[in-house]
Amino acid sequence: QLDPENTGFIGVETFASLVHSHELPLDPAKLDMLVALAQGNDEGQVCYQELVDLISSKRSSSFKRAIANGQRALPRDVLLDETGLGFYKRFVRYVAYEILPCEMDRRWYFYQHRTCPPPVFMAAVTLTQIIVFLCYGARLNKWVLQTYHPEYMKSPLVYHPGHRARAWRFLTYMFMHVGLEQLGFNALLQLMIGVPLEMVHGILRISFLYLAGVLAG
Repeated sequence: QLDPENTGFIGVETFASLVHSHELPLDPAKLDMLVALAQGNDEGQVCYQELVDLISSKRSSSFKRAIANGQRALPRDVLLDETGLGFYKRFVRYVAYEILPCEMDRRWYFYQHRTCPPPVFMAAVTLTQIIVFLCYGARLNKWVLQTYHPEYMKSPLVYHPGHRARAWRFLTYMFMHVGLEQLGFNALLQLMIGVPLEMVHGILRISFLYLAGVLAG
């Protein structure tokens, strides 16, 4: 009845009035999330699949947490229009626009990042990688293309097809790098992208994601 053309979308106002008049009202927190999603698109519509995912709790827990714990009334202006921001806030905004395609998600990210607890995981991993590289660079007396050194593959940290039984190598190879270029690029990405993400999602989620990537690699 509400979608005679079978588009899969209805206006958010129509949906909200239907929810409020229904004998089994939707959970207010879930309604807030759905309205936030609708406000994130240009047409202000509710998608049927988003509703199904929300009711069945398929929506990402990070989005739910942001809605539940954050300010419900976010500024309506585009995030890029905010003035008077310090260097750090401008950096967080830059990261939001680099990794998030939706303006609503960008604003949630911008207002939900936290400095406490500090993002220690990504910082510790990056620092360890730098220390390990410096140690091997001094030991091998080689700073570029270290893998060509005959002693490189003897390291207990490197993944080696002949030593698959040594399970720790599937993780510890993340501390080894070919040279300064690879180390610098990895460290830059980890600090610029990983640290801000850890400030939003926390150490447990970001460490699980990072280590899953290491295992997949």
